[in-house]
Amino acid sequence: MRPRLFGATACVAALGLLGPLVTACGSSAESDGTTLRLVAAEYGSGPANSSQAYWDKLTAAFTAAHPGKEVEVTLYPWDDVDREVTRMVEEGKAPDVALMGAYSDFAAQGRLYTAGELLSIRTEANFLPPLAEAGSIDNALYGLPFVASSRLLFYNEELFDKAGAKPPRTWADLKEAAGELKKADVPYPYALPLGPEEAHAEALIWLLSNGGGYAGSYGGYSIASEENTQTFRWIRDNLVKPGLTGPVPPGELNRKDAFAAFLRGQVGMLNGYPSLLEEARAKGIKVGTLSMPVSGTLAEGQVPPAAGVADWMMAFKRDGNRELVGSFLEFVYEDKNLNEFADRYDLLPSTVSANQASRGTTADAGDTQFLDALRGAELYPVNEPSWLQVSDTVKRNIGKAVAPDADPKVVLEDIAGDVEDMTKKS
Repeated sequence: MRPRLFGATACVAALGLLGPLVTACGSSAESDGTTLRLVAAEYGSGPANSSQAYWDKLTAAFTAAHPGKEVEVTLYPWDDVDREVTRMVEEGKAPDVALMGAYSDFAAQGRLYTAGELLSIRTEANFLPPLAEAGSIDNALYGLPFVASSRLLFYNEELFDKAGAKPPRTWADLKEAAGELKKADVPYPYALPLGPEEAHAEALIWLLSNGGGYAGSYGGYSIASEENTQTFRWIRDNLVKPGLTGPVPPGELNRKDAFAAFLRGQVGMLNGYPSLLEEARAKGIKVGTLSMPVSGTLAEGQVPPAAGVADWMMAFKRDGNRELVGSFLEFVYEDKNLNEFADRYDLLPSTVSANQASRGTTADAGDTQFLDALRGAELYPVNEPSWLQVSDTVKRNIGKAVAPDADPKVVLEDIAGDVEDMTKKS
């Protein structure tokens, strides 16, 4: 879901209505109740669509409504933000609020406020249920979902028509369609990005479609389950070995490269999210969307959940900052503010009311399909302590499970062993 950034860190501030740029973003001073420090991931792909413009506008409006309050915003690339926030926390310089991809490690350390300590009952109850569930530990909401997306299977309608292929509903259908696309000289019949950029997303989509996943039935992780092993064995034997995944080995294919190939008209099928759909439409590519095809081993009528992804606001406990943080987050989660950010990056807002407001302004069937999928989606097990480390391990290693000469069971058991060591230390 998360777009990658252009190079360097951006640091901006809103001081009063229009303030000067702030260069000393790493202040370690305790909160005096008047200045809030926010560290956020950069969602833009370059200066032209940087998140800075959004935060400039929002923080200016907030400080205008709260005279005497200041907001400092630091933006980091997605590749860096988790590490940078972790470093700040370890150095005793935690921000007041962070927007990033995981929260549970900090919650387990007792460093975060719960939503109940900051937000009104109405605001806390407004989050979409699957997102609120993923943001909760022991029934307390620590990770406040900000924006989200679900994943759907995209297929290039023109390439399908040329190849005489049919939109797939099952894994067997997908294999057949990919074979037809290969015969029609499509470079990537099915693009399988299991490279280290975001392999954990593509893997989860496939695992869910066979009744598996990362999470155990009673908490913890279940990386090397029989269902998961079957999934990667099927992918290896039915897609990778027959050459249906394109010229780049899946373990080396990153999401951004797969998306770029799709936008060049070189991909027959891949899993995507709303912003890719908008980019493809802008280029005149006719895109069909479907739920992820399912394994033939599922029971009749069994419908697995779609994969959902969310990014998380979290509020760090600092002496004297609770009131200001609560006021700021209430402002952030107003429908107009949340929808402005979601619309800017073709994502879905995290609250019921913002989604209703958004639906009232668009008749886009594709957006509705993504939202409907999100309502019943399964997210990463972000409420498990150590997920930040676990996801990194999965991203770096799970692509090995589909290599032609690999034993998926061995690869998954190796990952599971590393995960077990991490959870013991967390």
